[in-house]
Amino acid sequence: MRITGITTHVVGTPWRNLTYVVVQTDEGLTGVGETRMLGHTDALVGYLNEAAAHHVVGADPFDTEALVRRMKYGDYGRAGEIVMSGIACVEMACWDIKGKALGVPVWQLLGGKVTDRVKAYANGWYTTERTPEAYHKAARAVMERGYRALKIDPFGTGHLELDAEQSRYAVSLIEAVRDAIGPDAELMLEMHGRFSPSTAIRLAKEMAPFRPAWLEEPVPPENLKALEKVAAKVDMPIATGERIHDRIEFRELFESQAADIIQPDLGHIGGIAETRKLAATAETHYTLVAPHNVGGPVLTAATLQVGFSTPNFKILEHFNDFADAEIKKVVKGAPQVDPETGCFEISHAPGLGVELDVDAAAEFPQQQARFDLWAEGWEKRAPK
Repeated sequence: MRITGITTHVVGTPWRNLTYVVVQTDEGLTGVGETRMLGHTDALVGYLNEAAAHHVVGADPFDTEALVRRMKYGDYGRAGEIVMSGIACVEMACWDIKGKALGVPVWQLLGGKVTDRVKAYANGWYTTERTPEAYHKAARAVMERGYRALKIDPFGTGHLELDAEQSRYAVSLIEAVRDAIGPDAELMLEMHGRFSPSTAIRLAKEMAPFRPAWLEEPVPPENLKALEKVAAKVDMPIATGERIHDRIEFRELFESQAADIIQPDLGHIGGIAETRKLAATAETHYTLVAPHNVGGPVLTAATLQVGFSTPNFKILEHFNDFADAEIKKVVKGAPQVDPETGCFEISHAPGLGVELDVDAAAEFPQQQARFDLWAEGWEKRAPK
């Protein structure tokens, strides 16, 4: 079997563009991959056009290790977000083809299942007025849909510092959310790399009574010493890693012991096998994996293949029941959270278990998507 070509399909919303890649073969089988770029969609599509000619067309889709190596190193450049995202789309599409050719789900090819379900946590649910009352109501609605976990960044446009009034307001939002979801649901506290170490430490202590399940990206990701300082002084798990795009770059993070949970984005870190390899390394450091997942149904399905086969996989982020829920119709077989369990249940469908509906995707043309976490009202995901 050989790859004969790839096509790209961009599904647009005001705050995010989702790029789908369909890989075709000479035996008629196709596979699909997906990623979500912030402001770099055209660059990704341009890269894929070049990579298809240089590295992809003519390859055996079963030889994903060789294909990834060529795409990563064959241009003699240091692969960053765009290249690793392009690799991820092609690589997961090849796994989709492999599973279909063999008649098995991808998790079966990754060593088989270790669980029948993966817990989900909701994100994108607080696109409402930024008040305790509105957040309480929105959080209750999340629980009523069966979720047992959700994530929130309550810090507005905070950057490095957060004054006393803004800090009290952030605490009031989290207090309202905890009251709405009850004592047992997990509440993930997102900081989006906003703060200096001292501010992050102070805010973590102020939020401690509401028992966050983790503190995510408390400081900008470039300085691991700053993260170590926070980890040493807060009494809650630290999560980070969504903006690391090469698993090799996690080495120093593991050595620092500063993170309890890593959050690779399968759509940015080279795909399924790269994420599975990273998870295995994390396991040797007693570190959990909770992937970043701001993509659509294909990226969710691909990440779940890793989840079902990975012992230290904690939970998976899910946007698509809340922000842009209508995009689920671009895929047949989109993963759904079971309202009885708050989990994704295992799929036995071959490959990734999903199919891109190209006609449905065409109903969501690419947009000038803009998402600025430092802009007033960013949490509404409705660009002005």
